[in-house]
Amino acid sequence: MGTHHHPPNTLLHVENLHKSFTLHQQGNIHLPVLQGVSLSVNAGECVALSGTSGSGKSTFMRCLYGNYRTDRGAIWVKHENNLVDLCQLAPHEILAVRQKTIGYVSQFLRAIPRVPALEVAAEPLLELGVAAEIAFNRVEDLFQRLNLPERLWHLSPTTFSGGEKQRVNITRALAVNYPILLLDEPTSALDAVNRQVVIELLAELKAQGCALIGIFHDEEVRSLLCNRELTFGQDN
Repeated sequence: MGTHHHPPNTLLHVENLHKSFTLHQQGNIHLPVLQGVSLSVNAGECVALSGTSGSGKSTFMRCLYGNYRTDRGAIWVKHENNLVDLCQLAPHEILAVRQKTIGYVSQFLRAIPRVPALEVAAEPLLELGVAAEIAFNRVEDLFQRLNLPERLWHLSPTTFSGGEKQRVNITRALAVNYPILLLDEPTSALDAVNRQVVIELLAELKAQGCALIGIFHDEEVRSLLCNRELTFGQDN
């Protein structure tokens, strides 16, 4: 495998990515979803993934997070100052990249009963070995900015509304300060006030050099944050 030279501020470089699914229940029909997708994202950039439903945006995001094995191509990620190809990593190496380098804000929070919101959101920081006091302070600051009522902080998010869960999810990812952040409709369940807060928080991360890649159905969020779009379903 030759060494790859990307510009020093390229944090993510996707090269000719292919991914198809075999539908075993339907006579092993071969369904190509991604056919030769390429993308480079630099520090401080935000790229919106656009295209109709089923065009491959979510599949692409799952490939970037290492949830899906790809058929062909490379996903180069700058991880602890080395370029690693996610497609070649062992599962424990993918976990290390998720712990330190790539954050993911999914639309749905997998809340665990009896674990309070503060702990759910602080978990990634605590796993990195950040002192509990520092971790909980960071989480509380974000909860405050996101207007999550203090009476909820010590309750399990299982009972929360969609918008409250989404804010716990956002906090969980933003507290760590990942260099690369994947966002799956991060404001879908939020009211106007909290949508504005999320836009501000993400703009701050961008200014600090974070690379953002996401699906943003919200036109305003897209226009305020995104530098460019990668469109799916048009011959790729």
